[in-house]
Amino acid sequence: MIKISSIILAKDEENNIARCIDSQQGSIDEILVFVDSRTTDNTVNILKSKGVSYEVCTWQGYAKTKQYALSKASNEWILWIDADEALTPELKSEIIEFKASQPVYNVYSIPRKANFLGKWIMHSGWYPGRVERLFNKNHAHFSNKDVHEHLVFEGQTGKLNHDLEHYTDPSIKHYFDKFNVYTSLAAEELFRKNRTASVKDILLRPPFLFFKMYIMKRGFLDGLMGFMLAVFSSLYVFTKYSKLWELEHSRVPEGK
Repeated sequence: MIKISSIILAKDEENNIARCIDSQQGSIDEILVFVDSRTTDNTVNILKSKGVSYEVCTWQGYAKTKQYALSKASNEWILWIDADEALTPELKSEIIEFKASQPVYNVYSIPRKANFLGKWIMHSGWYPGRVERLFNKNHAHFSNKDVHEHLVFEGQTGKLNHDLEHYTDPSIKHYFDKFNVYTSLAAEELFRKNRTASVKDILLRPPFLFFKMYIMKRGFLDGLMGFMLAVFSSLYVFTKYSKLWELEHSRVPEGK
């Protein structure tokens, strides 16, 4: 019988962490939560009430903190899950069945369904939004990217069939609180790779993304939220490349 450890990073997640943990009970053998030391809300008290293992740790960036969390897991098989995510009952049952099987692959992807402003987004290019989250830690590790870190591994990926729920943005304020952080991290990462922000990046990429999400990916079927999501996403791209442009033009000339 396979045993699975889950790893969760949490910063000010009092509105999400209980749902995330409760959804795993009965299917995951070890739940490990790593709380950012900058947390100021009730997250730790909730973890104490749930009786799960947690550690308050210094933030090292997404990839390095997750790699640290990985080193603390007791089991070979890992479920990487975010605090604002939850297993559906169907996915929970599928994981229980997986534990009694002989895995063919070292990494498995899971379809993810996102809840944006209280609505499940079923189009816009967001669903099924497969993410590689169940893996054997002896055959995979996290990338070093600051934004959208991912698993690095060799070979093919297996597939689980049932949804992981993602309560991504309960409010517009929440969306834009993350927006500023992630666009800065993304711009800084591009800057380190010596990427430059062209006129095409700033002027053409944003409207094309809107067209792709809202028309090509049928975001209009997601109603008003689909329109908002396409607008916000195009603004994300515009802001990311504008911040990259700003970084380029704030370089101190050599010899100065």
